[in-house]
Amino acid sequence: MNVKSRALAGAVVGAAALSLTVLAPVASADPADGSYRVLAGVGSDTTEDVVNGLGESIDGGTLIASYNATGSTQITTRENNANCTINRPNGSSAGITALVNDIAAGTDCLDFARSSRGTATAGTNLTFVPFAADQLKVAVREDSPLNDADGLNVTTAQLKAIYECTQTTLNGQPVTPLLPQSGSGTRSFFLAQIGNPALGSCVGTMQEHRGTDLTSTAHIAPYSVAKYISQTGELIEDVHGDTVLGTIDGGQYSRPVYNVVETARLTDTDIAETFVGPDSKVCQDEATITDYGFSPVADCGSTTLKGNS
Repeated sequence: MNVKSRALAGAVVGAAALSLTVLAPVASADPADGSYRVLAGVGSDTTEDVVNGLGESIDGGTLIASYNATGSTQITTRENNANCTINRPNGSSAGITALVNDIAAGTDCLDFARSSRGTATAGTNLTFVPFAADQLKVAVREDSPLNDADGLNVTTAQLKAIYECTQTTLNGQPVTPLLPQSGSGTRSFFLAQIGNPALGSCVGTMQEHRGTDLTSTAHIAPYSVAKYISQTGELIEDVHGDTVLGTIDGGQYSRPVYNVVETARLTDTDIAETFVGPDSKVCQDEATITDYGFSPVADCGSTTLKGNS
């Protein structure tokens, strides 16, 4: 990252982000071919890297297998089980759906789903177990005229109008909104935060948190601060491209992130010891959580939040 980029990033991400030590890249992809672990999970792009990191950190890398949101068309989560070669779920909703389908089929191919959103429906079949917090801002290109000397600040009301395509300029400059792919938890969370706009025809699609997808100086998109920190800090593959982060209403939207499990399995030893309660292995590994730009949460491991999808 050049000096100008660091200055802009500092203005929008904050001093705490820039104070992170740049760490050597760690394993941040699917488990190696032929490597199978006790618990298998899929889903959110936002949390794939931190859960991969937890998978490497906890129990010597033998407990948690976390499969990325993008990559090969299919993944295999269990050894010698043809039912467990499945299409790769891309995003929170797709991961949760895959878990629900696995439960219904009784194939035991998945144990959890990563999610950057809470419940979508009532019910109690699933438990959304929080383990960290993320911040959501908006990304634009560094060379975008949407920026001024202090970067970009946009209001929630402006964002709603921009995504309804009733406002086509911002700060006197053309603006073109992008949204993450269908099934993204970031997409659903962001749209809820800006008032569930009726999306206009001007809205394009991108892979969430992939700054290289912002190919126009008019583009604007929601972006995870944690992913941005991990990318620009070279902890994971740096796909932030030429983007910088702007603020929303002078700050950002905050959200918890979850690992979703079948409620009926909360007392299973592996599930309980890994995810449930403040003393769980995931909750105790705050060092890994913060390394990836997320924040610990007071209710880590809570089993209060239920839903069916």
